[in-house]
Formats: sequence, structure tokens, C-alpha cells
Amino acid sequence: MVGIAAVRSEDVSGEPQRSTARATALGIMAALAGLMFGLDTGVVAGALPFIATDFQASDALQGWIVSSMMAGAAFGSLIAGRISTRYGRTGAMLVAAILFLLGTLLCALAPSALILIIGRVFLGLAVGLAAFAAPLYISEITVESARGSMISFYQLMVTLGIFLAFVSDSLLASGQHWRWMLGIMAVPATLFLGIVLILPHSPRWLMMQGRKDHARRVLNSLRSDEEVAEAELADIQARLHKSSDAGFGLFRSNPNFRRSVYLGMLLQVMQQLTGINALLYYAPRVFQAAHFGVNASIWATTLVGLTNMILTGVAIACVDKWGRRPLLILSCVIAGLALLGVGILLAVGASSFEAQIALCGFVLLFVAGFAIGEGPLVWTLCSEVQPTRGRDFGIGCSTVTNWGANWAISKTFPMVMVAMGAASTFIMFAAFNGLFVLVTLMMVPETKGVSLETIETNLFAGKKLRDLGCNWCERARRVATKIATATTTHPRGFPAPSVSKPCQPFCLDCCFPFWITPLRTWRFLPSPMI
Repeated sequence: MVGIAAVRSEDVSGEPQRSTARATALGIMAALAGLMFGLDTGVVAGALPFIATDFQASDALQGWIVSSMMAGAAFGSLIAGRISTRYGRTGAMLVAAILFLLGTLLCALAPSALILIIGRVFLGLAVGLAAFAAPLYISEITVESARGSMISFYQLMVTLGIFLAFVSDSLLASGQHWRWMLGIMAVPATLFLGIVLILPHSPRWLMMQGRKDHARRVLNSLRSDEEVAEAELADIQARLHKSSDAGFGLFRSNPNFRRSVYLGMLLQVMQQLTGINALLYYAPRVFQAAHFGVNASIWATTLVGLTNMILTGVAIACVDKWGRRPLLILSCVIAGLALLGVGILLAVGASSFEAQIALCGFVLLFVAGFAIGEGPLVWTLCSEVQPTRGRDFGIGCSTVTNWGANWAISKTFPMVMVAMGAASTFIMFAAFNGLFVLVTLMMVPETKGVSLETIETNLFAGKKLRDLGCNWCERARRVATKIATATTTHPRGFPAPSVSKPCQPFCLDCCFPFWITPLRTWRFLPSPMI
């Protein structure tokens, strides 16, 4: 089946297939789920100070108001797989759209903190369903050459929603109109509901339901070449027939599937430990700790949202050119160093104007670092490494893990800042970013330009997790062995490699032998970028 995947990913001229305008348009419309995700995530940051005043909320109650949405999202993720399997990815998004609208109205009209928390739980259920279904839907309708960018576009919409929520909060902050801050989200919720009604089912889900003719019609409309569409359809069918187990049954019976599930869960935990959501939910409070005024802290938070959105756009432009691993490693390094700077400034006291500017700069640098990798790429990788038969279950597990970790951090962050101090808290998050670098090097595969079917083949063949997207490892190892035993050398004494590139960026098995051998100069090394 690897051969079929190779035919599907390239046309007869050897050029990667491009998504049709229809596939791109449908992907963009599905990504509006991310806009709703971002709006409901970001709006609470600016509204919380005024909600706390009106309801006389303690730190603990403020933690519940913020984290209740994450608790709802975790539960929504638990049921998202079942809804998505039975009613389709579009069915799950439809339920999410209805819950977005109901939750928004409850929050805006809440007469007490309890009703507000219930409305936030409704919004959390919607976010959990949308965060599961939308990236999965996008990954199943796009070709592999554009898959990374399209799934990352979902994250761009999340950041756009956060930014728009921050702007709305800033404009309404002077009048302390927190009900308008929450209620205005009903407009995009209604728009999203209308859009979901016109989305077709994904071809993979239709094949899982045995509706092959319907799947063929949809796939032909999404691909520029009918021959490529037929090859992809055959590959999907072969994957579905290869295993009779699905979901939890496959998880129990297949240790290779368990590896991909655990990888997705680990990536989601690491994303939350970067500290991004603690900053987004409590950004005004962090800036107030650095002696910003209330209105100034909300406007500084808006800058955070703008930086997040712009740099996520950069990630989309680079993810299918540079690859997942290089961007993820670069992202972790930038974010970790920036948080270390924030911690140091808070430790010495950022009371002067210059120190406040420096702290704001480090916060924006952290957000920029997160946005180019840790934000969009975790969702991209989690949707790519799961096999067809267990994709709903695998993505469901990783999404539940994301929201569980999100809830724990958002619930405890105010109390952790009081107990440890702001400086120590951000230095701790910097250390977690350093740990993420090690996790990426040891376990994360490079999936750029690799079909979902090829990744699945490698997974069930028992390849190491970091090699799931590897097409060149065996060849590179053979070449390395040949070089080590070669009798013919370069006139200067350097062996001449006969391979032009390693299997993937930062591959520990076949790149490092070339990179760390001191007797080779750069001109004889394979390029580390594919």
C-alpha cells in the first residue's frame, strides 16, 4: 500500500498534488471552529477583572470561572469520538455550533457566578467537540503536500479569535461592560452554525460507513485528478479492511497503536506545560504584577494576541517547507529563553518604565516562539500520527489530555503564582520548554510531505516513533556503512557521501553520523533541511 500512497501524493510528472480550490475553501470554513475556540478562550482574560468585582469573586472562584470551560472541554473531548464516528466530523461540528450559541447566551445573561460557570461549561463542551472534529476533518480532505498548512490554519483561526476577543475587551474595558464582552460572541457563533450546515462529510468517514460511491464523488471534487482520487480511495479502503478492530479495541490489542496514542497525549501535555494558556487566561494579572495599570494591562494583552496571530501565519507559511521538527525545536528554544527573561525581570523587580518595556518584549517573544511551532504543530502532529481505524479514538485521547492539563494549569495558576511567586513560576515554565526540546528530538517524527497511509504503515511495522515519517533511513544507513568501509576517498582524505540528504531533519539515526564526524567538512554533508 506504500506504492499507492506514493502514486497518490504525486502526479505523473512527479510534482506534489495541490488541493483544489474547493478543498481549500472547505478547509477554511471548517477552521472557523478555531475562531470560536479562540474567541471563547481569549474573552475571559479582559472580562475577568470586572466579573470578579461584580460577583466579589475570590482567587479560587476566579479559577473556577476560567477553568470551568476547560472541564467542559475535557468532557466534550470524551464524547467527541463517539459523536464523530456515528454522525461524522460535520455532525460533531454542528453540535458544537449549537452549544457555542447556547453557552454564549447563558454567560452574557448570567445573574450569578454559578450560572456563569454553567455557561462556561457549555462553551467548553463546544470547544472540546470542535477541537476534535475540525482538525480531523481538515486532515481528511486535504492532500499531504498542503495538510500541514491547512491544519495549522485552524490554529491561525484560534489565534485570530483570541486577538479579536482581546480587541473587543480593550474597547469595552473603559465602561467595564463584561456582559457585552461575552455576549458579542453570539454573532460569530450564529455564522459558524450556518457554515457547518453546508459542509460535506469527509471521504474517510464515508468509507468507514460503507458509502463508497458517495466518498468517490466527494473525493473527486476535492482532488484535481480522478486517477489520484481513485488511488487514494483504494488506499483508504485497504487501511480500513486491514484491521477489524477500531477505537478502544485496537488500543487494547495493538501495541503499535498504543504508541501513537501515548505520543499524542504526551505532546498535548507538553504544549500546556509551555505556559501559554496560563499567560493567555491571566495576561492582565501578569502585567499588573509588573506594575501595569488595569487598562494598560488589557491593551498589553491585546499585543499578545496580535503577536500570536501574526507568527502563527508565519508558521503556516513554513510548516510544509521547513518541516515539523525544525520549527518545533526552534519554537521551544525561543519560548524557553523568553520565559527565562520574564522570570529574571520579575525576580529583580520590573517597576521602571524600561523594565516594563523589556518584560512586555519578553512576553511577546515567548508568544512568538510558541506560535511558530508549539501551538499549531502539536495539533498537526496529533492528527497525522493516528491510523485510520483508530483515528477518532487516538485524537480523542490527545484532546482530552489537552483539556485536562489545560484545566489543571488554569485552575491552579493563580494559587501557584501566590505560593511560588511570579518569577519562579515563569522560570519553571521555561524549564518545561527545555524538556519539550528533548521530547521532540527523541520521539517526534517528521511528517512533512508524507501521506497518512505511509505514516500508518511505518507505525504498524514497528518503526520508532521518530521514524514514522522516514522514507530514507534504511538507504542512509546503508550509505553510512558503505562510507565507513570505503577504500576510495576524496583527494583530501574525506569520504565522499553518495546520498544527497538524510531521511528527515534532525534524524538521530541517519543524520548524526554525518553531522558529528569531525573528518567531514560542510561541503560533503547532506543538507539537514528537506
